[in-house]
Amino acid sequence: MAAQINALIFDLDGVITDTAELHYQAWKQMSDEEGYPFTRDDNEALRGVSRRESLNRLLKGRVITEEKALDLMERKNRYYVDLLETITPANILPGALALLDEAEAAGLKLAVGSASRNAHTVLTKLGIIDRFDAVGDGYCVVHTKPAPDLFLWTAGRLGTYPQNTIVFEDAEAGIEAAQRGGFFTVGIAGHDQSVQGRVTNADVVLPDLAQAHLADILEKLKKARA
Repeated sequence: MAAQINALIFDLDGVITDTAELHYQAWKQMSDEEGYPFTRDDNEALRGVSRRESLNRLLKGRVITEEKALDLMERKNRYYVDLLETITPANILPGALALLDEAEAAGLKLAVGSASRNAHTVLTKLGIIDRFDAVGDGYCVVHTKPAPDLFLWTAGRLGTYPQNTIVFEDAEAGIEAAQRGGFFTVGIAGHDQSVQGRVTNADVVLPDLAQAHLADILEKLKKARA
């Protein structure tokens, strides 16, 4: 790995915290009200994509008006924001804070790159928004993941380049976005065997950040790109 790493960009949901259950509950409530079938497996397909794309996947080809689509997205988000009131610093995933500490000690810049439009709210509730030099969210770019725009925008805010930056992602769309942008990638696979395949294309794959150490990650990336 010839490049000097000077920045880390983290996806939010599934990497730093896990609000997938809250998203599921919010989409499920809206879907039940509308009579749309929606399962936990359906929810897995929404990881890492925008609210609009999530709705498109939920509808499974059903045709609705733009007015209806805007209403459904607003309603789902209202339910989700209500559920976010339950978030506390205790919801930070194991290992995340330790890795942030290691990165800060090494002088690396830190950012979040999330398709969520609630990223600032979640980070504030977690009590860690001040740990990041930049936060890219669903408001920052027109084309979200799997387009590379969000990560490129976030890297620009950090004043760094893709070849000097590692992206941590738990979703296929996020890994694709980072790779299209020229970033190094670390996939967070989770421990659910049924969904681990979504990040297999990453340079390095970890089950979580619980035992993740910066030096080990850099060494694995070096070997992966040798």
